[in-house]
Amino acid sequence: MPDLPSTDAAADAGPAAPSPDPRFAALPGRPGKVLAVHLSYASRADQRGRRPAHPSYFLKPSSSVAATGGTVERPAGTELLAFEGEVALVIGTLARRLGAELAWEHVAWVTAANDLGLYDLRAADKGSNVRSKGGDGFTPVGPALLDARTLDPAALRVRAWVNGRTVQDDTTAGLIFPLAQIVADLSQHLTLEPGDVILTGTPAGSSVVVPGDVVEVEVDAPSAPGAPSTGRLVTTVTQGDVPFDGALGSLPAVDDTQRTEAWGSREAAGLGAPGLSPGLRDKLLRTPVAGLSAQLRKLGLNNVTVDGVRPLHPDAKVVGVARTLRFVPNREDLFKAHGGGYNAQKRTFDAVGEGEVIVIEARGDAGSGTLGDILALRAHAAGAAGIVTDGGVRDVDAVSAVGIPVWTSGAHPAVLGRKHVPWEGDVTVACGGTTVQPGDVVVGDADGVIVVPPALAEQVADAALAQEDEDAWIAEQVAAGHPVKGLFPMNAQWRARYEAR
Repeated sequence: MPDLPSTDAAADAGPAAPSPDPRFAALPGRPGKVLAVHLSYASRADQRGRRPAHPSYFLKPSSSVAATGGTVERPAGTELLAFEGEVALVIGTLARRLGAELAWEHVAWVTAANDLGLYDLRAADKGSNVRSKGGDGFTPVGPALLDARTLDPAALRVRAWVNGRTVQDDTTAGLIFPLAQIVADLSQHLTLEPGDVILTGTPAGSSVVVPGDVVEVEVDAPSAPGAPSTGRLVTTVTQGDVPFDGALGSLPAVDDTQRTEAWGSREAAGLGAPGLSPGLRDKLLRTPVAGLSAQLRKLGLNNVTVDGVRPLHPDAKVVGVARTLRFVPNREDLFKAHGGGYNAQKRTFDAVGEGEVIVIEARGDAGSGTLGDILALRAHAAGAAGIVTDGGVRDVDAVSAVGIPVWTSGAHPAVLGRKHVPWEGDVTVACGGTTVQPGDVVVGDADGVIVVPPALAEQVADAALAQEDEDAWIAEQVAAGHPVKGLFPMNAQWRARYEAR
């Protein structure tokens, strides 16, 4: 298909006339396509703990569009309907294979949008968002269109209110991907047609709303002459009474991950702070890895040690929850595409939270570094509990001097690209021959590193501490001259003496 010519969008489009269909009253007509960006604001990315290297998109049906002053139904049997205040772009002229420098010319109008979504249905669609984002009324737009020719795309503001309380307030200066880049990138893959709507992502502050809540969204340009504004886009949440039919498709389902993402944080979702409770952390700090290994073995878990790694500080102890990073074997073309810039390795170290342990899968290949002193400093400054890698560490003296506990298979002076491509984070990995999932409990000492399933952590910590107390008493008896026969392990007579202390 030949490239389409560039034209002045607003001049060609002219003023927008109201659509006869009340759902599209704020638009020139029913849009052919509604396209949406998954994650685009730095504030939202920081909240989610992951920052994409490139924009990604999903489609919403035009039947989801609604006008201001309407209602949106939270379907029966669901709990996680979330709002997202966004800047919406309305295309004025055909756009195909644009450069970023021409893209804004094809945007005719700017307005406000509320990209509503039902997290209860996200798992079934695996990112396509067809059901979770496509419901009737899930895309309120309006109430007024602003002439894009008069606006600086980097100086737009989006705000949202729930029941009169400000919950979102950010500007397009905080976008990871500028608006022109989003338009140009989409035009590489499909033709943008007059009337198409692009939802450009939401900043931090999106959360769950319940029946009776009133959500308002406004987009304005405070620094432009006259400070033009769309006015407030108002939507009221109602409760539906028709449940989904499980005989036809998947039913709504939620877990703590979906609750956390829908509400914006574990605390807002009523799940408490992430990580380990202070009491459990204290127990694990007092429990040797060997003791945990013995208790897990009693429960049938033998493959829970990260083999082949040693601490840079022999007296170091680490206790935390896993944040994972996976490297794949180096292939020059893949490293060129994934190894530079803000890659998965850097994103993981930037996103690590307090009390987390970065666990790196490097296939046991210590032929290059998997981190150096700068990344160790970043993890330490973020409050990370430690780092475990079954690959190498470069700048090992400098990394040791940082002070953060690090377990590694060895030192190596080569940079990452000699052996590895940073591929992805927050996924299940294999480190030192052991499967590690995000959120697993990681404990390390001079004996090595062990991975404890979170549901078992309290149980095995209590059992291991009880065993430590018993072993200490046995050691006292052996030091006093008693033979180990009948004492280690204790027979009935010795057990009675122990319990009668």
